Amino acid sequence: MSTAPSTAAVNTLDPIALLRRLVAIDSINPDLVPGAAGEGEIAAWCAAWLHDWGFDVSMLEERPGRPSVVGVKRGTGAGRSLMLNGHLDTVGVASYQGDPFSGELRDGRVFGRGAFDMKGGVAAILVAAARASARQLSGDVIVTLVADEEFGSLGTEEVLRSVEADAAVIVEPSGLELTLAHRGFAWFELELRGVAAHGSQPERGVDAIAHAALVMRALDELRTRLESAALHPTLGHGTVRVSMISGGEDAATVADTCTLTLERRMLPGQSPEHVEAELRRVLEHLASTVSGFTYTLTCLVARAAFEANPEWPVVQALAGNAARILGATPVVRGEPFWTDAGLVLEAGIPCLVFGVDGGGAHADVEWAEAASVVALTDILEGTITEFCR
Repeated sequence: MSTAPSTAAVNTLDPIALLRRLVAIDSINPDLVPGAAGEGEIAAWCAAWLHDWGFDVSMLEERPGRPSVVGVKRGTGAGRSLMLNGHLDTVGVASYQGDPFSGELRDGRVFGRGAFDMKGGVAAILVAAARASARQLSGDVIVTLVADEEFGSLGTEEVLRSVEADAAVIVEPSGLELTLAHRGFAWFELELRGVAAHGSQPERGVDAIAHAALVMRALDELRTRLESAALHPTLGHGTVRVSMISGGEDAATVADTCTLTLERRMLPGQSPEHVEAELRRVLEHLASTVSGFTYTLTCLVARAAFEANPEWPVVQALAGNAARILGATPVVRGEPFWTDAGLVLEAGIPCLVFGVDGGGAHADVEWAEAASVVALTDILEGTITEFCR
């Protein structure tokens, strides 16, 4: 066991030393934990590191205290540009066992909050970009280290308003497997409005909670239809569920309101507009068949699903370099959760997700497998060199 190295000790191209230093910097997302450190310190540290290795560096900070870093190493001008995207923020540490910022290297693992999700990927990006761009490539190497992926993705959204690239790799942890698809999601607030009445005479009111039960039954039917559709090769089925519910004033009064939060996880080809219209059809059917059924449906946030074309040059380049480094063709997978790859693809940039192995994302102990960080670094270096050649 050893402690994390000092800043002076990591101005090198050793991804493990770099990862351990990054873990030692508190970068908890303040939208998740009010008053938390945010990305300011870690963004400044990474910006200085990139500057030392010859990158043109800029900081984007539309929201004060939530900076993202863009580092560019210009090529000769005749090649393709590649963006390497990773996020700097982490979730909280209230339940973390031990020191969440230790960066301890033990039994081939680096421990600490964010080691797996996703400072291992950030360390690999930095080292791979510095190594590859030292070869005087034809295309530009673009490093984007963003704020707020764990909450609202404001960092990647801000970056995409000013940065263009021919392709991108998002290094969310994937166990060194090619993630070529992930589900999208949409969260809705459904307000049901009834009429209050004394509990001894419920027939004089309209029970919003009873109507909520009808909604939940209808959503069960929708879920059955989703599960009867053809399986996506890596993502399976879409899902729908009620995640929160509240209603009623007291034990003796018919509830005049009931509010439900709905979550819909969607597949490629199912847009946020499509799933909202699907829910509205369910609710309109209830409104037309149930006396007094009145509702308001509000979309809180929606992100489309992501799916890469296996024939894209960036996918082919990364898959080939992964096979070379790992000694076997990498596994192709899909993720049930959403990543910033969805935003990158929406911006018209072909991309995929590929990252380190480890465990404990958002859990009480988190780690990255050190060997996977080294392998990812080598794979990214080869991919940059091939794609930007």
